[in-house]
Amino acid sequence: MTDPKLLQFKALCFDVYGTLVDWETGIYQNIEPLITLSGKPWTKTDALVAFHEVEKDIEAQYPAELYPEILAKTFYALAKRLDLPENDELKAASITFGNSIGDWPPFPDTIAALAQLSKHYRLVVLSNVDRKSFSFTKEALQHGFKFDLVLTAEDIGSYKPNLANFEYMLKNVKEEFGIDKHEVLVTAISLFHDHAPANALGMASSWIVREGSVLTMNAKANYVWAFGTLGEMAAAVEQEANS
Repeated sequence: MTDPKLLQFKALCFDVYGTLVDWETGIYQNIEPLITLSGKPWTKTDALVAFHEVEKDIEAQYPAELYPEILAKTFYALAKRLDLPENDELKAASITFGNSIGDWPPFPDTIAALAQLSKHYRLVVLSNVDRKSFSFTKEALQHGFKFDLVLTAEDIGSYKPNLANFEYMLKNVKEEFGIDKHEVLVTAISLFHDHAPANALGMASSWIVREGSVLTMNAKANYVWAFGTLGEMAAAVEQEANS
């Protein structure tokens, strides 16, 4: 049996926040003032792990709610865990956090890597956010390339890791581009949100293992490739193309 090749695939299915965008920085910058206010001895890791635990439960409980509302509920629930008083100021801060997605910064390698990868693949976004929130990120990222297809939780009506999200993506990729499941490579950091459901559907995946990342690592999943950055993956694709 021959080893799999990156260029045997025709489309990359991307997670965005965590893979292309530094959501941990964006999240923690908003949570840190709560921790300071509470006086609790939470570390950054404590805060991010708590965020993930609360967020995934809220996403499962409210699959039809838009992501800013999920974030606001998560922020509010974390404040309660920190024993902070429920008041109008906290409600306003929760809403502000929910609307902060567009401020989360791309990783330094992301834009150049996407431009390089666009020469070889259809670039497909499968994200847990809503269309409006992603529009700000899309504007920040699309320089020298364009995403071929953008699918959000708002379009689908559920959140990853629900298999319905990936089935919806595969249906659309087939209809739009004539690309089959075995030609789609899931490219993501989250073992929980992306690689585990890819395994369940028999899809190949590439793990982008961002150094120091805390969120979404607490799941068991297999993957074909692992790269420290998307830039490393793009370089591997180019090496394979030129070999």
